Amino acid sequence: MSPNHPITQSPHHPITQSPILGVIVQYGGQTPLNLAAGLQAAGVPILGTQPDAIDLAEDRDRFGALLDRLEIPAPDHGVARSSEQAVAIATRIGYPVVVRPSYVLGGRAMAVVDDEASLRRYMAEAVHIASELPTNAGGLAVLIDHFLEDAYEVDVDAICDGERLVVGGILQHIEEAGIHSGDSACVLPPYKISGYHLAIIREYTEKLGLALGVRGLMNVQYAIKDDVVYVLEVNPRASRTVPFVSKATGVPLAKLAAQVMAGKTLEEVGLSAEPPVKGFFVKEAVLPWKKFTGIDTLLGPEMRSTGEVMGHAAGFGHAFVKSQLGAGYRLPAAGGVMITVNDFDKGAALKLARDFQRMGFDLYATPGTAALIQRVSIPVTVLNKATARAGEGVYTTLDAMRDGKIDLIINTPLGPDSRSDGAKIRSLATRMEIPLITTLSAAQAAVNGIRATAQTELTVTSLQAHYAAA
Repeated sequence: MSPNHPITQSPHHPITQSPILGVIVQYGGQTPLNLAAGLQAAGVPILGTQPDAIDLAEDRDRFGALLDRLEIPAPDHGVARSSEQAVAIATRIGYPVVVRPSYVLGGRAMAVVDDEASLRRYMAEAVHIASELPTNAGGLAVLIDHFLEDAYEVDVDAICDGERLVVGGILQHIEEAGIHSGDSACVLPPYKISGYHLAIIREYTEKLGLALGVRGLMNVQYAIKDDVVYVLEVNPRASRTVPFVSKATGVPLAKLAAQVMAGKTLEEVGLSAEPPVKGFFVKEAVLPWKKFTGIDTLLGPEMRSTGEVMGHAAGFGHAFVKSQLGAGYRLPAAGGVMITVNDFDKGAALKLARDFQRMGFDLYATPGTAALIQRVSIPVTVLNKATARAGEGVYTTLDAMRDGKIDLIINTPLGPDSRSDGAKIRSLATRMEIPLITTLSAAQAAVNGIRATAQTELTVTSLQAHYAAA
C-alpha cells in the first residue's frame, strides 16, 4: 500500500475509506479464504471469486445440493456435530469413512476411520481441534465422507473468468486415494487414465467453475473408482500444484489468474485452451523423516511434507526416477527387495515380485507374503516379522536390514499388529536410508523407473532447453 493512500480506520467503521481496487485471497491456501467474509464485511472489496461462492464450495450441505443439481457424483457424506450423529452417518454411508473438522489446514486432524469405536475416539479428540479453529463460531462440525478404497485420485487446476473456463493441467496421483495431495507423488499428464474419464473430468470442472461463479483459479480433486468419476473437493483458490503445472507447461497460471481477478477475460490474457505437455513431469513430496526419525513414515490424509521436487523426461519411468533423486531417494539398480504387505495387497504384490525377480533382484518377504510368492515358484527368502521373539534360528526383517541385504522395502500395513510391525521396519529404514514405499501404485512406478534406467541412461535437460525444443 502506498503511503500516499492510507486506509482510514475508526472504532465504529473499521475501514471508512479504501482507495485500493481490492484484495486477492486466492494465493495463501485456506487461511485467506477463511478471512474473506470478514474482509468483505469490513468494506474491503474481494477480487475474483466472492466469499459466498467460497462458502458454497466449503459448506457440505450447500455444495451437495449443487452437485445434485449438476448431476455430478460425489461420495456419500454428512456433517456431524456429535459422536451420535457421526455414528449414524457412518452407519448409513458405510465404513471406512474419511473424517475431518471443517475449514482445516493441510488436512490437519484428517483421518480414515474403519469402525465405530475408532470413530467415537476421533470425535472426542475433534472437540479439542475445533476449539482452536478461528472459524469455529458454529461449534464442532466434522465432515464425514465414504472412503473410496483402491481408487485413482486426480487433481485439476483451472482458470475461470465467470463466462469461460480453461483447464491448466490434470495431474494423476501415483499413490492411491487416501494420501494427502501434499504428500502424494503425481504425474502430468496422467499416465493411467483413459480419454473417456479425462473428458468427464474436463466437463465436470467446467460445470463446477461456472456454477460457482469462479473468477480466477480453482482446484478440483476427483477420484475414479469402478469407472465412475467422483468429485471429492473443490477449492476456489490456487492449489499447491499451480507452480508445478506452470513450470511443466510454461504457462504462468498465477499471473494470468491475477489479471482475470482484476477484470480481464481469458481471451484478453491469451489463455484460450488447455496447455499441451511434452513428455512427463512427476511431482514428489519432500518428507522430513531423516530429521525426525522417531515418527512413523506411513503416509495418510494428514499432510507431513516440507517441500516438493520435480522430475521430467520423455518417458514416465525416467521422470519418476528423477523425482525420487530430487527428493533424496536413490532407487537401487540391483540387490535385495523386501516385500511385506497386507492381505488385500497380496495379489498385486505377486506381480511386483515377478517384475523384481525378472530384473535380477533377490526377494525377501514375511511369511504370509512369501507363501503366496512361493506358490508360483518364484524364489524368495522368508523373514520373520520384526515383532517376532528373538531366539536361536529366528531371523527377522530388521536383522536382514541391519546386515545390508535389503536395498528397497515395500511395506503396506493394515491393522494394529501389522502397523506395529511396519513401524519398526519404517523407523529402521529411515535411520539406514533404505528407500521405502508404502503404496502398491508407487511400488509399480518404482518398477517402471528401475526398468527404464536399466534400458536407457538418465539424461538431464533444463526447463529452458525443454521449452526451446518444444
